[in-house]
Amino acid sequence: MLKKKQPTQLLLGPIPAALIGCGNGNEENIITLAWVGVVNSNPPMISAAVRPNRHSFNIIKESGEFTVNIPSVDQVEIVDFCGTLSGKDINKFTRFGLSPLKGLLDKAPMIEECPISMECKVKQTFELESHTVFLGEVISSYVVEEILDHKGKIDFSKGKLLGFCAGSYLAVTPLDLNIGYTQKDKK
Repeated sequence: MLKKKQPTQLLLGPIPAALIGCGNGNEENIITLAWVGVVNSNPPMISAAVRPNRHSFNIIKESGEFTVNIPSVDQVEIVDFCGTLSGKDINKFTRFGLSPLKGLLDKAPMIEECPISMECKVKQTFELESHTVFLGEVISSYVVEEILDHKGKIDFSKGKLLGFCAGSYLAVTPLDLNIGYTQKDKK
């Protein structure tokens, strides 16, 4: 397979196009981030990289908490608008008819309309050149029943989750394969 050299860029994907909920007691906001990822399994931790000039940056930094809400492909317009409009200028919950949902966190709301939500408490921050990385411990997770299978596990084929890569939105379509499937016949 011949590969053509490209300009240096980040080409990881698909990655989730996540809606990050944050709040400070006076306001609640949503920021779209694609730079979100799993960093630890026990305790479960997620990273969220935010530019310091974004309105949500100080809200997360001061409150020490955020939520990660995974949207479906049907919510791509909301995802795009929340990533291109500033919470300084508009209440995104009101603008898009979204419902802030409180869980265990004091200030950061989840988004009721997203199929998957996780509440995170910031445990560490790393200041990099263009972004600050917030490492959040997941303290609770929520999934709408419609995308659960008969065993209570997420059926990703029902979720129709939204992905992102290199500036484009993607519909994440799962394969009907689970980890370890190559070893089933070898035992």
